[in-house]
Amino acid sequence: MDRSEKILASLNHIPIEVVCAQDYEWLAPNFISKDKLAYISGGSGHDVTLQRNVKVFSDFSITPRVLQDVSSGTTKTTILGQQFKHPIFLAPLAYQSLAHPQAEIATADAAESTDSCMVASTLSSVPLEQIAECAGPERWFQLYFQHREEDTQDLIDRAIKAGFKAIVVTVDAAVQAPSMRAIRAGFQMSEEIVAANIVHQQPFAESKVKQGQNHIFGSYAQNAPSKEKLQELIKQSPVPVIIKGVMHPDDATELKAMGAAGIIVSNHGGRTLDGAPASLSVLPSIRSAVGNKFPVFLDSGIRSGADIFKAIVLGADAVLIGRLQVYALSVAGALGVAHMIKLLREELELTMAMAGCSNIDEIKKSELHKSRER
Repeated sequence: MDRSEKILASLNHIPIEVVCAQDYEWLAPNFISKDKLAYISGGSGHDVTLQRNVKVFSDFSITPRVLQDVSSGTTKTTILGQQFKHPIFLAPLAYQSLAHPQAEIATADAAESTDSCMVASTLSSVPLEQIAECAGPERWFQLYFQHREEDTQDLIDRAIKAGFKAIVVTVDAAVQAPSMRAIRAGFQMSEEIVAANIVHQQPFAESKVKQGQNHIFGSYAQNAPSKEKLQELIKQSPVPVIIKGVMHPDDATELKAMGAAGIIVSNHGGRTLDGAPASLSVLPSIRSAVGNKFPVFLDSGIRSGADIFKAIVLGADAVLIGRLQVYALSVAGALGVAHMIKLLREELELTMAMAGCSNIDEIKKSELHKSRER
């Protein structure tokens, strides 16, 4: 019995309705209040990009293969010199106490029990040090640049001291269109929900918008990390720096030239620019731009092991699971997240076997059938 099976056996039962990873999405409304669910499940604006992220996977079909020897099949993969048991990472998600009282501690326990890499958010409900104690050896820290340089550096220093093996810098969320779904549901962040990593920071006096300057443009300029700051972090960091929120080939090649260790192709789960293309749809052009050896990850829209297979064929080295993670957390805490990862991994293995692929490299050499045009 491996570690994931032990945690499944020792904790409360999984709802009988869960037979695939996506079932956690259908069950979540029974465990999360309507207003919180609207915030968690919604994107920006009218959810156009959110819907595209999921639907685009159905544009591609996987062709079954026969007479292929997959008896020694494995999901192991090596990225940035580290070997991972599978290419399924847990994406950084803020304020997980919205979904479960144990919040990121439960998610970290699930990551450790399933040999999964957890990417902990700057805006986590519990301090990054507590997450590190539970998350297992493969853990990364997601960084939002803070207004004060000393606050940003403090987060980086704490993450490195706590043993996080990479810094993931989010660059696409300086401003965000409001979620119409959350507004209509009356969602408001309660005072009990705090960002534990930065709650101790001194209040920052917002710079006044310059005369004649548009408020939105001014806000973006204040919150977006500059190229100079990003270059300095990449240069000085003792651990790899990965950039999250890349959607254009030119941005990808520029970041590669700057020394980034890798990129995450992501539109923030449809939570920033509504109407942006699906992450999967831009993945092939970005992979082509940076070459085959540069680490590229994908998030946004993953709902099954078959989706993971398709993402790898189209250029991803690994994927990050976002909303499914928090849905499973809401349903069954650490057990739910561990079970969700287990199901995704089994779905991926089943897809690999039927497609005649015995390892990740063979998936990358496969081709998909384009089912239809949008």
